[in-house]
Amino acid sequence: MDFLNAIVAFANFVLVPGTAYGAQLALGALGVTLIYGILRFSNFAHGDTMAIGTMFVILITWGFQSVGISFGPLPTALLALPFGIVLTGLVLVGTDKVVYQFYRQRKVKPVVLVMVSLGVMFIMNGLTRFIIGPDDQRFADGERFLISARNFKEMTGLDEGLAIKTTQGITVITAVIVVAILFWFLNKTRTGKSMRAYSDNEDLALLSGINPERVVLYTWLIVAALATVAGTLYGLDKSFKPFTYFQLLLPIFAAAIVGGLGNPLGAIAGGFVIAFSEVTVTYAFKKVATYVMPEALAPDGLLQLMSTDYKFAVSFSILIIVLLFKPTGLLKGQSV
Repeated sequence: MDFLNAIVAFANFVLVPGTAYGAQLALGALGVTLIYGILRFSNFAHGDTMAIGTMFVILITWGFQSVGISFGPLPTALLALPFGIVLTGLVLVGTDKVVYQFYRQRKVKPVVLVMVSLGVMFIMNGLTRFIIGPDDQRFADGERFLISARNFKEMTGLDEGLAIKTTQGITVITAVIVVAILFWFLNKTRTGKSMRAYSDNEDLALLSGINPERVVLYTWLIVAALATVAGTLYGLDKSFKPFTYFQLLLPIFAAAIVGGLGNPLGAIAGGFVIAFSEVTVTYAFKKVATYVMPEALAPDGLLQLMSTDYKFAVSFSILIIVLLFKPTGLLKGQSV
């Protein structure tokens, strides 16, 4: 029985939140890897793209709530999500026309576009904080739990309860659906195949009659959808704070690089590697150890390798190790 309690405690604080967080990072890393694979630069504004997309969803959610529109037991933000994606797409396409297109037409080196994306990042971050404010914003409504700890205890008779939040379940299900649609689009549709061809060999794609501006347009629209969905799921699961999304840039890039920058499958794998590494290293294993060890050997300390305040240091450490010993990532980085 104690062993089962230990498993439930581990699942409650590591497995379930790690899976949800990994899905969020995977969606974010997919956006980064698409930009790198097709447009050939590392987009440092991606974290704040997630923030501005989530901001649109929150504002629309508040509008729905003010007139009495809800989604029953599910968060109203899911109804606002398509509108947020459209607005974010308009922002990214507009940014490309005003900023990135100028440098792309002049065939500048990728490092120049990276520096340009830094400027875009600061502008987006400032706009988000100016419009919605710098503080935490909670916008989740509906049923809070799919399974509550109390109900789980009553059903199983265990001392330890397992709680699965509705937002965690929605995160995993939504991530699976979005990834399936993305891979179907890239592999089965004419536009998706054009994007892959452009990514593999730009000159040959142009000779084949592929319109580069159309490829760029669809890339930004897909990235807008991925960033808005990832940011909204993260905000529902935790809370929305613009600066937090700025900090998320590190684990998202770490996920993309660890998996293999430019490889969509690698981005997904890297997202879960980074998420579980952060959650596991910063979890205090005292409760689990207390269940499985004899009372005389029960630990006095928390058995926590690192405080949660330093969880981003885990991402940074893994990133450095991968760059030193396997720069192409777990799955060899390649074009889309």
